[in-house]
Amino acid sequence: MLPPYSDESLDADEAMRKPPKANHNDFLRNAVSNFQYQISTHPRFWLFTFFLFFQLVVLIFTRNSPFPFSVHSPPSPLPQFPSEIAVFPDIQTAHHDANVIYPFGDSECEYGRVYVYNIPSKFNKDLALLTCDDLDPWKWQCGLVTNDGYGKRSTELAGILPGNLSAAWYRTNQFSSEVIFHYRLLNYRCRTNDPESATAFYIPFYAGQAVGKYLWTDEIENRDLLSNKLLKWVQRQKYWKKYKGLDHFLTLGRITWDFRRLGDPEKLWGSSFLNRPQMQNVTRFTIEKAPWDANDISVPYPTGFHPHSEKELREWQNFALSYNRTSLFTFIGAARGDIDSDFRSRLMSYCRNESDSCRVVDCAVIPCSNGSSEIQKALLSSDFCLQPKGDSLTRRSVFDCMVAGSVPVFFWRRTAYTQYQWFLPEDPGSYSVFIDPEAVRNGTASIKEILKSYSKDQVRKMREKVVETIPRIVYARTSGGLGSVKDAFEIAIEGVLKRVKDENEWKEYVDMGS
Repeated sequence: MLPPYSDESLDADEAMRKPPKANHNDFLRNAVSNFQYQISTHPRFWLFTFFLFFQLVVLIFTRNSPFPFSVHSPPSPLPQFPSEIAVFPDIQTAHHDANVIYPFGDSECEYGRVYVYNIPSKFNKDLALLTCDDLDPWKWQCGLVTNDGYGKRSTELAGILPGNLSAAWYRTNQFSSEVIFHYRLLNYRCRTNDPESATAFYIPFYAGQAVGKYLWTDEIENRDLLSNKLLKWVQRQKYWKKYKGLDHFLTLGRITWDFRRLGDPEKLWGSSFLNRPQMQNVTRFTIEKAPWDANDISVPYPTGFHPHSEKELREWQNFALSYNRTSLFTFIGAARGDIDSDFRSRLMSYCRNESDSCRVVDCAVIPCSNGSSEIQKALLSSDFCLQPKGDSLTRRSVFDCMVAGSVPVFFWRRTAYTQYQWFLPEDPGSYSVFIDPEAVRNGTASIKEILKSYSKDQVRKMREKVVETIPRIVYARTSGGLGSVKDAFEIAIEGVLKRVKDENEWKEYVDMGS
């Protein structure tokens, strides 16, 4: 059994954390920012700040050859990162000269750069299970590292998708985000090999794989074994010691509850990784976050759609929006007979009784792991898709639904509305429908009648919003992203870098005023 979940619907405000000190390469940019702020808010610092700024400018322009290129000419080409062919490429030459003070800041990486630790392989790639079929439903870890975490090509979709679009679909394991983020960061344009120039530090620990193999056994000590060793390793690192992990982050491939084992003897699920004192300052990406923990950042579940280019992305968006939908709504899932008053069982029965409006995919009959052609056909053919909570409050199907251009229907607000704030539209009503589950249970609300009450124009607008959101909830299958379009990975990494950068600037401001 999974641990019980709180019914809290709102996240706690982010606690103010003591921010790390800004690195010296960003000083000029921060000095300019603070100079402007002090003028507007604290006139008594005007003369002091101006004098300091003037001295810095004089110092820069009186040094011999201060820049590797003139202010008016572009920089020479810089070395590139590992190609996307290697699953675990070795660290290569940095894509940035950390010893350069750029005259107008590093415009390519507005919020700074990431240093990726080269941790022992026992903490990541040695955990990979390579000898199994990536569609085996009884081995959840199968296919996790195949093709850099994206999985094998989904060849079965070729029969229902145009040839130019089926190539962007993969059999992606829903728990593979820790592998995808590791791979993408090794090839990230804002990665640095010089830790002195880094804004943030990434720990490529596959925590989900480390704990996953022991979740359904009584070997509780083994659930903590590798994470405890990882924490000992990282505590020995110079840059961890500096700020006790405040500028460090990692990715958890599973939901946050798998790493929060409680002390009660009856609550034995998961590891105690996130309960450890060393983890209280570390930011972590997770596919479902704890509502009270500001260091949990919920990121979209990996779906099977991974476009290789912006062109391929736009073609899919047009395809999903223009697809001829013949069903009002669909439900994809499996009934849970072992759970009293299982809501999914109720939805399954309801849809079967409303077969003229609802399309059912029973995952107890049709294999649904890592996507299938039946799932894709049902989602593409329906205006709405029912999204009850899964074994926890969130489920991958929410994102499968939206990628297909179908409007999600939620029954618990924490399934999406208090998760994924960096990725989903701010207005829930613009892209989704909410129905009270108790009203469905007691018969005072009809799902079919509620959905039929939306006009064609309203449905069209919601579907347009859903399709507009697709780039923000998918992980591109390229080392360099999707050009001018930011996918879920880019949004997540920039979000963390901005948080750390803002903390740096706040500390500088406080230091100047003290």
